[in-house]
Amino acid sequence: MYRILILSATIVVMLAGGCESKKTTSVEGFIDVTGGKVWYRIYGDGEGTPILLLHGGPGSSSYSLEPLKLLGSDRPVILFDQLGSGRSTRITDTTLMTIDHYVEQLEQLRVALDLDDFCLYGHSWGTMLGIDYYLKHPDHVRSMIFNSPLFSTALWIKDADTLIATLPDSVQAVIRQSEANKTFESVGYKSAVELYYSKFLRRKPRSQAQIDSADLLSGKNVYQFMWGPSEFTATGNLLDYDRLESLPEISVPVLYLTGEYDEARPATVAYYQSLTPNAVFTVIKNSGHVTMHDNLEETLDAIKQFMEHEDHGH
Repeated sequence: MYRILILSATIVVMLAGGCESKKTTSVEGFIDVTGGKVWYRIYGDGEGTPILLLHGGPGSSSYSLEPLKLLGSDRPVILFDQLGSGRSTRITDTTLMTIDHYVEQLEQLRVALDLDDFCLYGHSWGTMLGIDYYLKHPDHVRSMIFNSPLFSTALWIKDADTLIATLPDSVQAVIRQSEANKTFESVGYKSAVELYYSKFLRRKPRSQAQIDSADLLSGKNVYQFMWGPSEFTATGNLLDYDRLESLPEISVPVLYLTGEYDEARPATVAYYQSLTPNAVFTVIKNSGHVTMHDNLEETLDAIKQFMEHEDHGH
């Protein structure tokens, strides 16, 4: 059924173009979900298992995952903006800002796209959404990729404390004072965040155009409500999130990825792998949290190897 959906969309584009005979390489649109509309785009229509990408945040957008569209030479690659971010409906209703709602939204998207037997990829917050979706709707997920995962907020904050301890004492003091006083808009706290991000989030600088695009597509209110003011300060409704006991329940093949300098520290991700049956683990060199930005080549290679292995029956 999924192949029919892609083919039909391709034919529509060809007909609309009149004399245009070149086959389209992407399809996009909007899908109604509870709370609004979500935007999606599908790259490629190869024979490989489709891969559905879950962006980070919460409240980020698929913009950060755009480099992974290069996987579309072998298989359909589905990107979408979760409700509250990107091109999707922006939201202020906090009852929609829950992981259960995002799981429901993801299932509504899957049904609308008639997507069956696919690989579910998540980055950062997307791994939280991914495992919760799998635990509720395992039947259609063929394999999973957890890139820079978070399965325990307590462990995440512990890792953040370990990384903060490598920063200058003066910066550490500003962070702790700002957290104690909740002065997250202060110049000192913002400067500390910028330094932390340059070491552990993205090590390779972005152009101003990239920064502007990411900011424009970001749903910061969702991030602040569900997570908090920064990557290392959690105050939102994900504060008590923990799925460590659920990792042994995953019965499909899993690829774990994390950056060499990732805030999702390699030691912690290796621990997640140890709890997960049929899981493999790769560290992306010279990379922070956003591996597809810092080292796209190695990130693509790791995903391709895993996907090709699964395509050919393990």
